[in-house]
Amino acid sequence: MSAFRVMRQDDNGNRFLVAAGLDRVAAERLAAEFEARGHKQLYWVEAEATAVDGEGPDRT
Repeated sequence: MSAFRVMRQDDNGNRFLVAAGLDRVAAERLAAEFEARGHKQLYWVEAEATAVDGEGPDRT
């Protein structure tokens, strides 16, 4: 199952992680909740990167 995260961009173009490790439905719902608050900030959902065999932290 893929994990998704919610990102935010403020008025100055700075990008921030809002939430991570969500399923797609939960991430879309959270982004919609923030968008509905009427702030000028942009919220979006993106898939989290997954490590490919041989990449990422060691798993011992």
